This record gives sequence, C-alpha cells and structure tokens, in this order.
Amino acid sequence: MSDAPRVTLAEIAAEAGVSLATMSKVLNGRHDVAPATRARLEEHLARHGYTRRTDRQRSDVVELVFHELEASWSMEVIEGVEDVAHAAGLSVVLTVSGDRHAPSADWIDGVLRRRPVGVVLVFSDIAEHVRDKLRSRGIPFVIVDPAGDPSPDVPSVGSANWSGGLMATRHLIELGHRRIAAITGPEDMMCSLARVDGYRSAMNAAGLPIDPELIRFGDFHPGGGEHHARELLALADPPTAIFAGSDLQALGAIAAGSAAGLRVPDDLSVVGYDDIALARWMSPQLTTVHQPLRRMGEEATRLALRLADGKTPETLRMDLATHLVVRGSTAPPA
Repeated sequence: MSDAPRVTLAEIAAEAGVSLATMSKVLNGRHDVAPATRARLEEHLARHGYTRRTDRQRSDVVELVFHELEASWSMEVIEGVEDVAHAAGLSVVLTVSGDRHAPSADWIDGVLRRRPVGVVLVFSDIAEHVRDKLRSRGIPFVIVDPAGDPSPDVPSVGSANWSGGLMATRHLIELGHRRIAAITGPEDMMCSLARVDGYRSAMNAAGLPIDPELIRFGDFHPGGGEHHARELLALADPPTAIFAGSDLQALGAIAAGSAAGLRVPDDLSVVGYDDIALARWMSPQLTTVHQPLRRMGEEATRLALRLADGKTPETLRMDLATHLVVRGSTAPPA
C-alpha cells in the first residue's frame, strides 16, 4: 500500500469532473464554490486520503484556538504556546470559536485560508470531517486536553486528572476531615469525571462513606462554585471541606463560606485545581492541584511543529503529571 503512487490533485479533479482551479479553491477554503460541489469534492479528497505536501504557501504562524478566554487560565496556555512558537521564529494567531467540545462549523474555512504551520486547539475533540480537511491540506493539529478524551488518532496533550482528584481528597482526609464535598466541572467533560473519580477513590481507600449529596457538577467558574457551595453549607450535616474542580470554583466556594459566616481554613477547608496565578494572591493563599497548563501549551506546540516537519512522534497522547501545592486554605477541622 505504501508503494502505491501518490494521487495528484489534478487526477482527483479529473475524476470528479471539475477543473483543477475549482479543486484548488476547495483546498484553500475559498467561498466561491457551491456548497454541494464543495461537499462532493471534499468526499473525493477524503476517499483518496489526499495530503498536500508542505509548501511555500504555508504561513509563518501557529494558530491557537479556544472556545472562550478566561484570563488567568487561558494565559497560562497562551504563554506556553508563544514561547515555543517564538523560539521557532513563528508568530501566534489567537482564535475564539465554538463551545468547549469543538470549534464552530465555520472555523475550518478560515483556517484553510490562513494556512498556519500548525494548529493547537483547547477543546475536547474535533469532528472527523474537520480532521480530514486539516490533514488533506497538510495542516497538523494538536488538542490541549483539559476538557475531554480525544479520539485515539488525534494528537493531544492532557494531564493526570484522576491523580489530581485523589491527591486533593487524600490531603483533606489526612488533615482529619471526614465530611468532604466535591464540586467538579460539567458532567459531560471527561476531566470532570476523572477528578471526581479520584475523589471517590480516596474516600473509598480511607473507608469513608461517599454521600451523593456532597458531589456536585459545576461549570468551572466562580458563580457555579459559589452556588453549589452555598447549597452544600446549608445542608443539615454540611461538609467541613470542599474539593473544587478549578481554582475559580474554589474562589466561589470561599465566597459562599464567608457569606455563611465561616472562616477559611478555621471553619472550612477548600482545595482548588489548576494552580493559576490567582491562587497565590488569594487570602488565604489557595491549596490547589497544580495542572501544568503552560507546559501543556508548550508540549502541544512542539508536537504540532514536529508533525509539520514530517516527523512521526512516538505517541500521539501525552499526559503530564499533576501535584498538590499546600498553602493556607486547608487545616484540620475545628
């Protein structure tokens, strides 16, 4: 199979019954092709597994794509991508598109016109037809994966979410807490489930009961953390500690504790997740799980550039270690 001659764009155009110019327009994301014709030609490209060779049409930028920009969290990833790109003599283009699962449908046409050296996406996954389009144009892509579980053939860089949840909860147990709540992220995100699974594993290992009422699915934002913490602290038997699935949710949980007249950590211990810069400036400073966001951006960019150079990585999936950073927001229960 590998010895078969490489199909040319002209041959695919002839088979499809269109001009080479029309096929080139589709390949370059031009809009002046009828949608039905575009879809048909994309099918021909995908069927032949056509991949454009790296050529001088490629720009000198790396494209970084988020679904939203949350200043403290996003900047860690942005700085990691920029460091590696700039060292390679490349610039970074920042795009905001879609939702946490995938970029919006119109993003792909834009990136085909921009022709970046590579794309780093902060999403759960991208659709198969989008992958096919990027591959056929010779645009390598890598997912920074704090959010989901990409397909096995998708290059991605993630972190050890289960271990992070385990370490956070074990720390609270070792301090003497027995009534521990968990406010994780959205229920349809693999990282949320992995972190709360780590919580459950620590509780089970310590022989502690797991009260379903103490497990809440939030949104990784301060408002969600505050809302769920307020409900948890209003229970007849409230928790003495909260493991929040993000530092921002931890910030909301601390606000809810303060509103209830509780002092952190004297009356309520709180552990966050991510170790964003804000964690060191809160009062008290936040005990949290360090997720190497900056390094995740660095490694994803390195992987994209290796793929752009035609190199085959040893593995398409990289999971970086997490570790607990103990600060002032946790203490033994009163």
